[in-house]
Amino acid sequence: MYSDVSIAGDPLALPHLLPPVPQHPSTVAEFAGLARSIAADRERWAPLVRYDATTRWYARLLTGPGYEVWLLSWLPGQSSGLHDHGGSCGVLTVLDGALRERALPARGESARTLATGAQRAFAPGYLHEVVNDSLEPAVSLHVYFPGLTEMTPYAGPPAGQPRTAAAPGACADPAVAVPAAVAVRPANPAVHGPSLAPTSK
Repeated sequence: MYSDVSIAGDPLALPHLLPPVPQHPSTVAEFAGLARSIAADRERWAPLVRYDATTRWYARLLTGPGYEVWLLSWLPGQSSGLHDHGGSCGVLTVLDGALRERALPARGESARTLATGAQRAFAPGYLHEVVNDSLEPAVSLHVYFPGLTEMTPYAGPPAGQPRTAAAPGACADPAVAVPAAVAVRPANPAVHGPSLAPTSK
């Protein structure tokens, strides 16, 4: 009696016949590279973008083991408000237009304009506000690792309060979340940001 295994051999012994193991990013540089590759594929994301005059529009574009990718649109004047991303690290990439970021790292407040193609990587506990203060719409891509489960809005930093930065290398391993000691006051501790389900807007 013959069988497929006796005729063709054990398929597990022939690795060239097996499908390749999918590769997923695992470092900050690889997540930034993932964002750049998605940014370069305009046909993939541009048809999905929607604009909403009442609120920022967002949709989950991709998920993988331990990470997720979000697409956001910004009309002139729209802002994220001051917030953190809980225990998640992240990479923000501007896909179209320009955004202004105000950050409150341990060394003091800073502000910068992020033009198309600009990227910002951040560790758990990073406090920032992103706003479209231009006259044109903008689109951004946000990669969170581990996936975003918490987003705390803040009313603002109290004057003279110390801040401690996340531990060096906190984002080197997406499974490691080293929270920063942040001496700021949540705007509403019961609110943890937008729903994580894609919107239909």
